[in-house]
Amino acid sequence: MSLYFKLSSFYFFYFALLGGFAPYWGLYLEDIGFNLIEIAQITSILMVTKVLAPNAWAWVGDRYGKRLELVRYGAFLTLLFFLAFYLHTGFWWYIFVMALFSFFWNAVLPQFEVITLHSLGDRRERYSQVRLWGSIGFVASVVLLGWAFDHIAISHLRDFLLIIILLIALVSLFSFKQPARVTLRKKGSFVRSLKSPVVLSFLCINFLLQLSHGPYYTFYSIYMEDLGYTRSTIGILWAVGVIAEVLIFIVMHRLLHRFSLRLIVIVSLVLTTMRWLIVGVFSDVFVMVILAQLIHAASFGAMHAVAIHFVHHSFSSDNQGQGQAIYSSVSFGAGGALGALLSGLIVTDYGYAMAFNFAAIASTIALIVAYLGFKNKMLKIST
Repeated sequence: MSLYFKLSSFYFFYFALLGGFAPYWGLYLEDIGFNLIEIAQITSILMVTKVLAPNAWAWVGDRYGKRLELVRYGAFLTLLFFLAFYLHTGFWWYIFVMALFSFFWNAVLPQFEVITLHSLGDRRERYSQVRLWGSIGFVASVVLLGWAFDHIAISHLRDFLLIIILLIALVSLFSFKQPARVTLRKKGSFVRSLKSPVVLSFLCINFLLQLSHGPYYTFYSIYMEDLGYTRSTIGILWAVGVIAEVLIFIVMHRLLHRFSLRLIVIVSLVLTTMRWLIVGVFSDVFVMVILAQLIHAASFGAMHAVAIHFVHHSFSSDNQGQGQAIYSSVSFGAGGALGALLSGLIVTDYGYAMAFNFAAIASTIALIVAYLGFKNKMLKIST
């Protein structure tokens, strides 16, 4: 069995699970009786654990190695705790179970990113071509589930997600190359890398970027349904965004060779701000909605590919796990959690459109930080 197939399979099912969560979890929570503030709070737990879990597991991975074992433990514990969603539907129970389930789910990916980059060896620029299978998994999940929920109750979402989690756990049993444990660690090297002004700027940019995605990941599907779009159409809209992401991943290794990371970041943030303004103002115009979703290629695809390479170049080999984890926890974790909570408050008081205008402000601030601070290290990926 080829390395490419094994790596790609993990990404496929991991992001197929996200393809069920991101578009439909809010609709599912609404269906079983939670209000908008409660939906935002439950969703934010998923982001909060991204602050804690990746860093805790990265410390273990960097110190003791055994990253593949950590991935497997995380996958099977994710499966175990997800079963608890079947036991009760109270608010505090969902908060508790979401914290346990997502703690292990969020711990898995940063460790597998390190395994992937190590396995690719001197072909690391091909990362995007492996990662695009995650996007394909997301598209397959979001389209099929969107079609399904036009015909069956969305309460069945739990069953579909459970099957996908089981597949993630099974795929984690494949054998992968992993970095050997570093016995002689450079004392303080992680802190020195973290204190670099360009690294701090990078983390601030990604915090604000994911803050701006808060309304999208929490309320986009509910907003679209409120505007009259069917669930199958909503699934297609999510798929359009991720297809655009796939296309950018296919060519990303060429862009990384040709342009500096700083230029890619600045252009991506300009497009991200445009995207949120379009969603906030023109979501009743289907062509504009499609255009906004196509910009997902920049707001997520290009920015994430840049981030993976930046972290790899900015942290030493014995701190790769912690480097990927701090990126994940600051951006998807802290930024995503705060974005979800703030969007819940804004939607409740001012409506969905205003939440996306807020998102545009956050991405504009990220653009300013990038222009002023992300300029001392204009990396290109060497050939």
